[in-house]
Amino acid sequence: MAELRRRARDDSQDLLAGMEPEVGPITNEGTTESGFSDIPPSVDNTPEVLNKALSGLSSRWKNWWVRGILTLAMITFFFVIIYLGPMVLMMIVLCVQIKCFHEIILIGYSVYHSYDLPWFRTLSWYFLLCANYFFYGETVTDTFFALVQREEPLRILSKYHRFISFALYLAGFCLFVLSLVKKHYRLQFYMFGWTHVTLLIVVTQSHLIIHNLFEGMIWFIVPISCVICNDIMAYMFGFFFGRTPLIKLSPKKTWEGFIGGFFATVLFGLLLSYVMAGYNFFVCPVEFNNEANSFTVECEPSELFLLQDYTIPTVLQSIIGWRSIKMYPFQIHSIALSSFASLISPFGGFFASGFKRAFKIKDFADTIPGHGGIMDRFDCQYLMATFVNVYIASFIRGPNPSKLLQQLLALRLDQQLQIFKSLKANLLQKGVLPAGA
Repeated sequence: MAELRRRARDDSQDLLAGMEPEVGPITNEGTTESGFSDIPPSVDNTPEVLNKALSGLSSRWKNWWVRGILTLAMITFFFVIIYLGPMVLMMIVLCVQIKCFHEIILIGYSVYHSYDLPWFRTLSWYFLLCANYFFYGETVTDTFFALVQREEPLRILSKYHRFISFALYLAGFCLFVLSLVKKHYRLQFYMFGWTHVTLLIVVTQSHLIIHNLFEGMIWFIVPISCVICNDIMAYMFGFFFGRTPLIKLSPKKTWEGFIGGFFATVLFGLLLSYVMAGYNFFVCPVEFNNEANSFTVECEPSELFLLQDYTIPTVLQSIIGWRSIKMYPFQIHSIALSSFASLISPFGGFFASGFKRAFKIKDFADTIPGHGGIMDRFDCQYLMATFVNVYIASFIRGPNPSKLLQQLLALRLDQQLQIFKSLKANLLQKGVLPAGA
């Protein structure tokens, strides 16, 4: 028995050793015993044109210009896809989601030596497909209800959507169990968990982004723009005025950048909200027009997007000389959005920094020169998307008449008649309908 216990202990130690990244022990100075930094230097993938143009600058200013130029390019691209409309935005969100998933899975695949694990990458992408089928299927059923009910194959898929989704997941689950290999049990279960946590972080959050988009483009653009603004302004304030380190997980972040970014983002959110709230294209919910077979953004703006007079507190009246101010109610909500974007969303970035340090990598990928991978740009956006979705559900969204009507039309005729009689009785009791109706 003692010999069996010794062999089991040795085997488990060997397996655990195989799960550790190939780096030396970390010292208090943040370097390995071999003398190298715990985070390897990133590969310089800056375009040759920029390298030649900025060759005379110090590395600090060269990095500043590279980040600035690429940031302007990304902002321009963001404006272009907004102009192209909601359908293109949804496709871009899907592409970003797939790229983020690829970057995170690739880290686990390479760092934990998963090359010999049977079916690991195939099953990871299969589970991504299952998750997207479930979430996007739910969205299609809600948004394209009339179209789905019109086409018999789509109606059947919609009716049994959750069962089909569960069956697809079970198929992947069974394939994973069948792929288990004795010498890799623990590592295979570890990577199974890695895949599912990645799906939770990436797929669920991107689904919420699309839900926010359907509430109105303004609920999509303002939060994302506030995160971008905070990222830029925190970097600018930190670059020029930064002296006090903010958090050890991200040594380049400073209190000066954090505080400066907060005030700049709140001001930016107020101004952007004021500009966008005056256009139906941004404030109307994104709905599908069954007659035109296309998305429409036409509506009568709600009170949230109508100018109202607000009395200024007496203390401030003597300072600014105004008694009242005209504002859109949405601008008040924008303060909450921009505050979250500048105070809480950065913790998504700190979380990502801790994740990268745990695996001794500087960036998730090298897709964007000076910025890292796509996930490096969206680590804060996913946290922001969840907040916006919860905020809308808690403080903004009420019952949706169109969705209620869709659900009523899906009922049997006797059920529809019963609801009609109940609704009629209720309206008669309240005096909305005349007694003889």
